[in-house]
Amino acid sequence: MKIVVLGGSGLIGSKVVKKLAEQGHQALAASPRTGVDATTGRGLAEALAGAEVVVDVANSPSFEAAPVLAFFESSGRNLARVEKEACVRHHVALSVVGTDRLPDNGYFRAKLAQERLIRASGIPYTIIRATQFLEFLGAIAADGADGARVRLSNASFQPIAAEDVATVVAGTALGPPVNGTIEIAGPERLPLSDFVARYLAATNDSREVIGDREARYFGSRLDDRSLVPDGNPRLGTIRLEDWLREPR
Repeated sequence: MKIVVLGGSGLIGSKVVKKLAEQGHQALAASPRTGVDATTGRGLAEALAGAEVVVDVANSPSFEAAPVLAFFESSGRNLARVEKEACVRHHVALSVVGTDRLPDNGYFRAKLAQERLIRASGIPYTIIRATQFLEFLGAIAADGADGARVRLSNASFQPIAAEDVATVVAGTALGPPVNGTIEIAGPERLPLSDFVARYLAATNDSREVIGDREARYFGSRLDDRSLVPDGNPRLGTIRLEDWLREPR
């Protein structure tokens, strides 16, 4: 089966392509570096010709409100148009847990706009909302850095390893569309500040982490529901200590 992976050269996409290829499928990594740009439509029709499934794990190069919204809206519209022409049977998109809970966050608003376009496209789909990646802990620490201290929210946090995300995305691509949303998260739930403190200690970073309920998360104020899943999410298997032992 031919499966096109938008963002197939990135952190998640490259893992998804590898997993699908190992199972004998024709997995095509599509990204600007391979001549496919969904935001402009360049190379999209050629890439999707004969594809049964499209997996979209592409991300915006900018997290600023206006550019990120433009990225997801333009790529979403182009994908819907070309997928209809190519008779794609399943659109799988990676989104974010909390898209509907942080309206003051430009990135989350953009992902919500992307989800709306997918639902309105008429193409069978599955949206996978993932919690934040363990691979992003360093960037979270940097955002909260204040000299020798790191000030972060102590709201609930349940990050997931990119490897676990890729496993779910690849498996979903090979299954039937649910025409709805599934949520995935890591196996551990702790305050955000505690997770980052463990990460910094394990990487020999001596900065002190201060838990502060009022601290912002990339500009947004969090509560205990903001970044964690509802109901019964699918849980990954890789815990923080396991991930820290992996070579990188």
